[in-house]
Amino acid sequence: MNPVQREAENKRLIEDFGIVFDEMGLPRMAGRILGWLLICDPPYQSAAQLREMAGGSKGAISTMTWLLIHSGLVDKLGVPGSRATYYRLRHGSWSELMKSRMSRVRAMRELSERGLSLMEGESPEMRCRLEEMRDFYRFFEQEVLPLLDRWGQHHSEKLASTAKG
Repeated sequence: MNPVQREAENKRLIEDFGIVFDEMGLPRMAGRILGWLLICDPPYQSAAQLREMAGGSKGAISTMTWLLIHSGLVDKLGVPGSRATYYRLRHGSWSELMKSRMSRVRAMRELSERGLSLMEGESPEMRCRLEEMRDFYRFFEQEVLPLLDRWGQHHSEKLASTAKG
């Protein structure tokens, strides 16, 4: 692929990340920034570099990098010899993001349990919606938390084998 085609494909991928973020109810610009940080070389970029590849104003880049930092996906760093602030994908961010999402799953399960305690003595028909909700979130917790543990083990083993070989 020639450089012009490569840049066009990179921009398409970046935009597709933005679209997926938008469909998830998140800012499209945050998705674009994340998309670029996943494929850029070097793996850290200044706000000016992010503006160039992701588009957007200084304010949009600033706001979206703040969002990505606070969501645990991106780190801010300095580079010796440069006065600019740089951003890079945080190592291990995917499992951390999922773990933080699991706190919301737990909160939903707890809310359903609270609702069921308020409906104690009501007919099964009245309780079935909350029971289904509780059962779903309980199942999700029971299945995903061990999966995240397995991922951590798998990832550690992969890093160890990469370091050896």
